[in-house]
Amino acid sequence: MTVESDPPEDLTERAARWAEAGERYEVEFKSELRRPLNDRDLVEAVVCLANGHGGVLLIGIEDDGTVTGAQARHEAGRTDPFRIQALVANMTQPPVSVMVNLVELAGQDVLVVEVPDSPRVVGTTQGTYVRRAIGGDGRPTCVPYHAHEMLAHEVDRGAVDWAAVRVGGASWEDLDPLEFERLRQLASSSGTGTDGVLASLSDREIASALGLARSDADVTAGALLLFGKSDALRRFLPTHEAAFQVLRGEDVEVNDFLPYPLLRLAEEMFSRFRARNREEEMQSGLFRIAVSTYSGTAFREALANALIHRDYTRPGAVHVQWREEQLEISSPGGFPSGVRLDNLLVTPPHPRSPLLADAFKRTGLVERTGRGINRMFAEQLRVGRPAPDYGRSSDAHVVAVLPGGPANLSMTKWVLEQENQQGRAFTVSELQVLAELMRERRSTTHELARLTQRTETETRNLLARMVERGWIEARGEGKGRTWHLSAAVYRVLNASAGYVRVRGFEPLQQEQMVLQYVDAHGQITRTQAADLCAVGPDQASRLLRRLARDGKLTRRGERRGAVYVKSGT
Repeated sequence: MTVESDPPEDLTERAARWAEAGERYEVEFKSELRRPLNDRDLVEAVVCLANGHGGVLLIGIEDDGTVTGAQARHEAGRTDPFRIQALVANMTQPPVSVMVNLVELAGQDVLVVEVPDSPRVVGTTQGTYVRRAIGGDGRPTCVPYHAHEMLAHEVDRGAVDWAAVRVGGASWEDLDPLEFERLRQLASSSGTGTDGVLASLSDREIASALGLARSDADVTAGALLLFGKSDALRRFLPTHEAAFQVLRGEDVEVNDFLPYPLLRLAEEMFSRFRARNREEEMQSGLFRIAVSTYSGTAFREALANALIHRDYTRPGAVHVQWREEQLEISSPGGFPSGVRLDNLLVTPPHPRSPLLADAFKRTGLVERTGRGINRMFAEQLRVGRPAPDYGRSSDAHVVAVLPGGPANLSMTKWVLEQENQQGRAFTVSELQVLAELMRERRSTTHELARLTQRTETETRNLLARMVERGWIEARGEGKGRTWHLSAAVYRVLNASAGYVRVRGFEPLQQEQMVLQYVDAHGQITRTQAADLCAVGPDQASRLLRRLARDGKLTRRGERRGAVYVKSGT
């Protein structure tokens, strides 16, 4: 079997790794041991991967990874990759542009079809729609693609704004004039982020200004969500639901389901939150400052994110669960496309519904810059509490946890005093570093870069600025460098002993550790001394040379081969 064009240089190695690793969500095997794979099945396999996250189709490999080879698909016992590419483009709608190559694995030809991740739902020209999924046995498979799932796919990829979709059967009479008035009051209220122009518009002009009015006769999903009457919401948008629950252990004290449009729903949730959010006071100079159990700003942003970014094509409710030790806000649907746990703080804003997000911003209910997640983190840390936790989120739900418990009032007081002196608020990255060092005592540049979701270069620049301001100190050099809070910060926090512990061993203690190591092992190298004393290589060299000058150790060997032994041995 011949190939029309040479495959990329490293494709054979990649194909070998794919075959060895077995089938996965992005990798599909097809056998041609008994009979050739027909064109329809090949195209359906491509459609399946394109409706997942893209991937690679390997033809000529069994389900268990055994390479049995692909059969010739064209005349004269050859396979023309360009003809397969054209076949796929001609038999898919919209056309899928794949890359096709032949590679040799275990002495057999394998057809490699690389499938891009499609921003639009893809089907065959014969009307077959399938998508990638994980079956009940934990193995990847292709399943039928249902209409509501297609809509969710388009919404996630930003191809369709669900709020702009027309709702069949809904009319203007299903919208509540009181909700338009509620929006006017919010828009006209003082405060950053509000849009006073909306307050002067008529009901229909408001819907048009927010992009929620397609014509006089049509009512969109977004218009119903913001202004719909409760019975209309139940009838036309049954997936819209929200619950406020108070849990004491396994007992449910409050279980209120609120069938309201979004603006009223947000106000009801805020009201219940404020009624239960306790405060404790602390003295800062001549002022008494109230510190809440949970940051009101953090809760507002978390709730707004749940209402705006939830997947309205999925059944299920937004839940606010008030527990004894934490506050949980969960919503159906995973993160919007491109948003992950490791880039929450740095990825550009990507709302699932830009129209709903814009409506919340223009009424002042959320941060206008689209950096609400950053504000959530900053406000929680500023009042001396742990940062929000999204670790329980999945493809099915986003779960934001606001930890409760006693606040670190000393840290809160110091942060507020520093902000007054500087004339600016701490950045979320600065607060993350301070909180991490307070909790773990010391950390490396790499660990802090991962925490703040920034590059190591950005993190080093941040840490250098914090050193200049006297907030933190460095210990060690190069890759062995660690960071800890400064003595001044520990004094303010009434934890001076903690500074002594975290600062590490003084020179005399380091000397004793090295001498004890030599007594036990007979010799020590620079690398071993650096690891033992948690210092950099240069500091370890100076320590060993000092012990040699004092006659306590003797050096043997030169440069990298040098070792130090007990003098007199």
